[in-house]
Amino acid sequence: MDAQKTLDTMDISKLLNALPHRYPFLLVDRIIECDSDNSCIGIKNVTINEPQFQGHFPEKPVMPGVLLIEGMAQTAGALCVNAATVSGKPSLVYFMTIDKAKFRKPVIPGDRVEFHMTKLNQRRNMWWYKGVAKVDGHVVCEAELSAMLITGEAPNAK
Repeated sequence: MDAQKTLDTMDISKLLNALPHRYPFLLVDRIIECDSDNSCIGIKNVTINEPQFQGHFPEKPVMPGVLLIEGMAQTAGALCVNAATVSGKPSLVYFMTIDKAKFRKPVIPGDRVEFHMTKLNQRRNMWWYKGVAKVDGHVVCEAELSAMLITGEAPNAK
């Protein structure tokens, strides 16, 4: 699969076209500073009205770490899907692995999370990325992720 040469940004409408996720599980609001499928920064504006804060934790809301990882995966997934559209839009994106995950600081409502994603490798329909989530320039989470893109007919779920 040949990646497009440049992709400067993806606004919410482009993200909705690239990803199958919808509210409340779409965890990236915009993608900026893209360098083809090699790297980019995804933005997530964390607000108190998100459903996870009703139970995590009502008196001291903290964004669950698993949602930070998912935000990284969605950011990288949008890059993969955009690169793969050259040869036909994938019907599915499977999240394959999470490695070296570390959580450094809590993320709370009012924070603006930046998902800095850098491609480590790509072979055929498999992609590997390193992600670093930052708030105000401070690392809050990091991980290495991989995904597989499936093109053509989606298998029937039974």
